Amino acid sequence: MSSPDQIDVCLYGLGAIGSFYAFILSRSEKVRLTVVARSNYEAVKAHGLSISSQNHGDHIVRPFKVVKTVAEAQSTFDYIVCAHKAINPAAAPPQIAPGVDESKTTIVIIQNGVGNEEPFRKHFPSATILSCVTWVGAGQPEPGIIKHTKSEDMQMGLFSNPSADQGQEKQRLDDFASLLSHGKTVFQVVPNIQVQRWEKVVWNAAWNSLTTLTMLDTHSWLTSSPDAMPLTRRLMTEVIGVAQKCDVPIEYSLIDKLIDKILAMPPIGSSMQVDAKNGRPMEVDVILGYPVAKAKELGLEIPTTETLYVVLTGMNHKFLKAANL
Repeated sequence: MSSPDQIDVCLYGLGAIGSFYAFILSRSEKVRLTVVARSNYEAVKAHGLSISSQNHGDHIVRPFKVVKTVAEAQSTFDYIVCAHKAINPAAAPPQIAPGVDESKTTIVIIQNGVGNEEPFRKHFPSATILSCVTWVGAGQPEPGIIKHTKSEDMQMGLFSNPSADQGQEKQRLDDFASLLSHGKTVFQVVPNIQVQRWEKVVWNAAWNSLTTLTMLDTHSWLTSSPDAMPLTRRLMTEVIGVAQKCDVPIEYSLIDKLIDKILAMPPIGSSMQVDAKNGRPMEVDVILGYPVAKAKELGLEIPTTETLYVVLTGMNHKFLKAANL
């Protein structure tokens, strides 16, 4: 039997990032957690989620329910946290719909890319939507086994709905933030989350694309030829130009910051590169496709970004076909 202050949370997408936030949310005694799992369903159903974190220690999370679809849970939720890979952004809203009561359900999107919120807003015009950008280093080497490094940060904000009760939307944002605080994770609530979304997509458009197409790490790519650094900067410049035309206030000085940041880090690949190596569908549309579509709509020329998008789409076609997507 549920208590009046119980919070029903559904975590949709139990990859490494989703599993990490399942652990964070499970730390509140108020949360009754349902997880929607796919490839790790049997492992999580039988043994729970095992989290080994350099920041939080070792834990086992045993969700209230482990299901394969939201419909299987046979209930609606206070929060549905969408942490699945954004391979086909339009596919998720119908899949989570059985768990959504627009008068009470807040949809939380924790994904890479830009434009992610639009399919959810179209499907759920009056629901509160929280949009999150995460920088968490986590992997799932075996089903249900999560390894988390020290990398842990997230920015979060409202995807505004002018027709909604602004006080109620702010309250739901604050309530979710309190759950994250209780889970002792690092996060900030920001006034315009699109700034952080586009800043991260500038990062991802460069490193995901270029490490995947070359199969090099970041440093090897940048030193591979005299033209590598200029091409990388050109790509970032194009994406920032699209963001500015979309009235997102980010500056070209971001390029130097991102280049300095990558050079100060050990050489890395990218999540897209890992997907390509394993023949898995990649997040091409939300990282490159949306900026390309917006550029066309706004009459901007972004030839470097468009070329990489077309080539990666061709590469992704093979992976999508193999996955029957």
